[in-house]
Amino acid sequence: MAKISPLNHSYLRSILVQTVAASQCKQGALRYWLTAGPGDFSLSSSGCPTSAFYAVVIEEQSSPHRQAVNVVTSSIPMKPPEFAVMKNVNYLPNALSKLEAEEKGAFAGIWLDNEGFIAEGPNMNVAFVNTNKELLMPSFEKILSGCTAKRLLALAPRLLEEGLIKGIRVGNIKVEEGKEAEEMMLIGSGVYVLPVVMWDEHPIGNGKEGPVTLALLNLLLEDMKAGPANIRIPVPYGVENSQSVK
Repeated sequence: MAKISPLNHSYLRSILVQTVAASQCKQGALRYWLTAGPGDFSLSSSGCPTSAFYAVVIEEQSSPHRQAVNVVTSSIPMKPPEFAVMKNVNYLPNALSKLEAEEKGAFAGIWLDNEGFIAEGPNMNVAFVNTNKELLMPSFEKILSGCTAKRLLALAPRLLEEGLIKGIRVGNIKVEEGKEAEEMMLIGSGVYVLPVVMWDEHPIGNGKEGPVTLALLNLLLEDMKAGPANIRIPVPYGVENSQSVK
């Protein structure tokens, strides 16, 4: 592991908020990386004098991809759990999986773990609604526990109250169970909640976007706009911040 000097959490948060405020961007994405810092391009981080934190605001004029998509089973080996559960920049398997899917005319590849259970997409989680109206999501033991996926699990009980689903389960999911589901969806900060209508040329459900997928998307969009104050961070646009960041 690269040796990264400890940085105060509140200080990093302040950098991110100030970066967004300075950009004046109100529709977009904030991406950030914490690294061992500039060095001598060797494998060791011993040549890096200090850690570096990078933040980039990307303005987005349009909403994420909304049209239903097809997926394929990826033949690219997925990262071992020790690396898959951690957000890092080792994205070579992810990039190869995405390229493989696009070459086959699909949107993304779906990884299976070493036991043959459904894992995740290249940079997104996956979920299903089975014929018993249960919302299913693969266990996070071997994959990244995406922030969007975890937030949807917190919001999904509302659909239980409305009777749209009858249960929520996180655990091992067989490929057969996934392909026979009534609904399938990709979940992530880049796609929000994206319906999948075909997997390996096998139609999912009736081959159309399902009601639970749409309901989850609407819950997420509403949560982003008017969710609890403890999960949303106000940005002081137009307010000069006296704290300098170097």
